[in-house]
Amino acid sequence: MRIQTREDGRSRLSGDKARFFRSLITAPRLTGAVAPSGRPLARAMARAVGSVRSGLVVELGPGTGPVTRALIERGLDPQSLVLVEYDSGFCRMLASRFAPATVIEGDAYDLKGALAPFADRRVAAVVSSLPLLNQPPSRREKLIADAFDLMENDGVFVQFTYGYLSPISLEACVGRYASHGGFPVWRNLPPARVWTYRLDPHARSTLGRGDDR
Repeated sequence: MRIQTREDGRSRLSGDKARFFRSLITAPRLTGAVAPSGRPLARAMARAVGSVRSGLVVELGPGTGPVTRALIERGLDPQSLVLVEYDSGFCRMLASRFAPATVIEGDAYDLKGALAPFADRRVAAVVSSLPLLNQPPSRREKLIADAFDLMENDGVFVQFTYGYLSPISLEACVGRYASHGGFPVWRNLPPARVWTYRLDPHARSTLGRGDDR
């Protein structure tokens, strides 16, 4: 594994934006954003995961790693991180920046296949920066169902969206997942909301509000 030398913060940020823009041009449906998640949004997602004492945290679509960095800054052991990224260039970058986190080059929408090497490990949380709104509802619902199949009953699925409404339809959540939407993170460009989902067979179609300002 190649070890990356320390970068100047400003040059790293500009370089990440350039790489992200190139990815947007070549695969707009998979990238779905004009820039990496800003620090306020990344921190809001890390807060939504909460404290993880045991088990893996799986990050989907980490890109250049802003959410990964926020998770580690909140005290998550990198050895507990599994990063599933489709873009090979981002995978190399992630491996050099966040070792000893595990980086898997694969399709997050084939989540069980991508995580097959970890079938015997407990998954505590799944954190997604995937552009779900670019996908049909059936594919979004399969993704979250697959994620909860891999987690225990107290697992959490964290997703951000640029839309106001839940990227998993509230009707699809009824009797399955309790959904909770945070306040818009206005300091992100564009503003975004963080949603959390937990297993709840008694869940109703209600719109939650949070405190991620």
